[in-house]
Amino acid sequence: MIKRLQDKLNVLGPFLGLIFVFAIFIALAPASFVSGYNLKTIITQTVIVGIGALGMTFIIISGGIDLSVGSLIALVTVLIAKTLTLTGADSATLVWGAALVAILVSTFIGFLSGLITALWGIVPFIVTLGMMQIARGVAKWLANEQTVVAPVTGLNTMMNVDPEPAWLIFAPGVWLMIGLTAIVIFVLKYTVFGRYVFVLGSNEQAARLCGIEVRLHRILVYTLGGAFAGIAGVMQFANLTIGDPTAAVGLELDIIAAVVIGGGSLSGGEGSALGSILGALMMAILRNGCNLVGIPTYVQNILIGSIIIGAVAIDRLKHK
Repeated sequence: MIKRLQDKLNVLGPFLGLIFVFAIFIALAPASFVSGYNLKTIITQTVIVGIGALGMTFIIISGGIDLSVGSLIALVTVLIAKTLTLTGADSATLVWGAALVAILVSTFIGFLSGLITALWGIVPFIVTLGMMQIARGVAKWLANEQTVVAPVTGLNTMMNVDPEPAWLIFAPGVWLMIGLTAIVIFVLKYTVFGRYVFVLGSNEQAARLCGIEVRLHRILVYTLGGAFAGIAGVMQFANLTIGDPTAAVGLELDIIAAVVIGGGSLSGGEGSALGSILGALMMAILRNGCNLVGIPTYVQNILIGSIIIGAVAIDRLKHK
């Protein structure tokens, strides 16, 4: 009975929290808050954190953490901009090829983080903290510590609030996020790998005794995290239209927060793709609503920090 109630709270909690925050800003913010354009803007602003949070969901459910995501996103923007500048972006094949190469580099860095964590037994916090610095340093080196201006390409339309053609309604990046969310939900719920990820975070020793290749799955989880960070980096480039080695500083904290607010447990063994997206959407609503009301940025940071602490406190109470 208690377990069933907990499962329902895990599903409904983030959704009810989202409705509560949205209702507050309906009451406090100007009428423009609920305008069609602003609602589309909020959803578009969810894309980068949301896609990054999907990868982080695998990692946190498995009992890990990844602090390198923000730096990977910045590195991807620089790699794409550099590649487009060197090749001239003469064709769509070159443009999307540049994006794919950048995603593969991010995936490889995630693989390295998982490999070091799994084989050497170093705490993920330390490994990914080091990788955060390495990726940021490489991004600055490639960009000569300045922004890289890239030619205008089809990538730049991925984050347009008013897309072309208009029948898309939302930016192409939003539809990409929705598609990836559906895939992650399927993987976590209906595949053997998804079940193993939960077991890994719930009880690693039991997973090992059950014959699960713990090291292999640990590597796979971080590799997936790197891949999703790479895709989020492509969306960041589409949003900025430049390569910026200083972009996404601290964004890894927003991504981790989205997973925690969405019901993920930092102790491992709990979390969901839909919950993570709802967490990212809640933060986007908070920032957008606060801006419309005129609340300073530092107050927004305090609010989001308080929500994160509250989410973790609720998680602890739930386990007790």
